[in-house]
Order: sequence, then structure tokens, then C-alpha cells
Amino acid sequence: MRQELMSLPKTLAEDVARNLVMVAKLLDEEPERAYEYSRIALRLASRVAAVREAAGFAAYATAKYSEALAEFRAARRMTGSVELWPVMADCERGMGRPERALAMAGEPEVQKLDKAGQVEMRLVAAGARKDMGQPEAAVVTLQSPELASNSVQPWTARLRYAYADALLDVGREAEAREWFAKALEADQGGTTNASDRLAELDGVEFTDALQEDDADDAAAAAEAATEADVASEPQAEIDADAEKGVESDAKDAEDTDGDSGSKG
Repeated sequence: MRQELMSLPKTLAEDVARNLVMVAKLLDEEPERAYEYSRIALRLASRVAAVREAAGFAAYATAKYSEALAEFRAARRMTGSVELWPVMADCERGMGRPERALAMAGEPEVQKLDKAGQVEMRLVAAGARKDMGQPEAAVVTLQSPELASNSVQPWTARLRYAYADALLDVGREAEAREWFAKALEADQGGTTNASDRLAELDGVEFTDALQEDDADDAAAAAEAATEADVASEPQAEIDADAEKGVESDAKDAEDTDGDSGSKG
């Protein structure tokens, strides 16, 4: 990316670089803000492939699949690389065109992908099968040497998780549990929620400790309010009696004044 930005005037390159850094920092946690920064970078340097790619990923993260696909296609035209082929196919899925994603899985470009890219393409193809109401085909699509391998790669956890999920869709619960466990074993970075899926299959329910604390605080506040109301009742009764006494004295005084006036 730095090499590509060197084609720009220095000040402009620095401005674009700052925006791309923000895209990278915010993409996972605040995708909408990342998208805003990507649009700035795009306005500044739309002819730089790295900028088009970053804009594509920012649009993809905010489910703007049509826009993302357009940016990925532009980046691919500029570089000639097939690296973005799987995510382009997934954009087709996001646009409600799983048959196109499946067709892309059979194109020659897939053979030019590295191992990680081919696994990603397999995941997209399996998702397209599920979108088309073919869960059994999704299971078959994910069965591969990469799935059977005992070596752990960056994509292993996601592949095993997808396979477990596909097995669950076709009612093979025992096998699904086994593969969720294998996914958890390979998931060193916490990229999946395999532990939650395992707990769900085992009937284990987790309670959020923070929610429990909030509930306890609310209960304590309610109890304190009740005690305060109870404590204030005797005083309220005293005040009411005192008020009645004042009213009674005033009435007696009026009666006395009235009697005096009639006697006169």
C-alpha cells in the first residue's frame, strides 16, 4: 500500500494514508466510521488500487454489497489479482444472488488462489448452497482435505465451525457438537462463538454477571424506597393529625366569635 501511495504527491499521499489507517483501526468495531474515512480516501485517490480495495472492505462491513462489489472489481482491474475473488462472490450472496456466487466458485480464478483463498471460496460456496435451500449440498461442499487436516491454520477454526453449523442444519447434532469442539480447539483468536454453540447444545445457560449486578442494584433501590415509604408513614400520620388539630382549633375559634357576636 505504501508503494502504491508513492505515486501520489507527498502531502496527498500522507492525507490518504491517514484515512486508510483509520479505516483499518475502525473496521471491526465501528464500521460506519471506517466507511466514512474510506470515502474520504476514495475522493482523494480513486485511482489507487489499495484505496479502492479499502473502500470495498468498508462498504462490505456495512452491508453495502453492491458498492463493495464495484470497488473490488475496480481494484481487481487495476492489479489483475484474483485475491478478492471470494469476497466478490460473497457480495453476490449479500445482494441475494447466491447462484452467481456458486458460479464464481467454479471459475478458473479459484485455481489461482492460495490455500487460504480457496478455503474462503469453499466457505462462500457452502453459504450459497444454504441460501438456495440446499443444506445437504452445503455439508458436502465443506468436506475437503483442509477440513480433515489436523494442522491448525488461520482459517481452520472458521472452516470447522461452518461445517459444524452445516451439520446442525441437517439434523446431525452429535457430529455437529464434535466439530464445534474441534473449532473451539483451533480457535486461538476467538474468531468464532464455538464455545457458546457447544454450551447451547449441552443445555448450559450463561447469566451475564453485569446484568445480575444491575438487577441486584435495582432490587436494593426498590427495597430502600419501600423502607423509606414505611418510615415516613408515622410522620405523615402525625402531620395529618396536626393539620386536623389546627383546622379544629380554627373552627372552634370561629364558633366562639360567632357566639360572641350573637350575644352582642
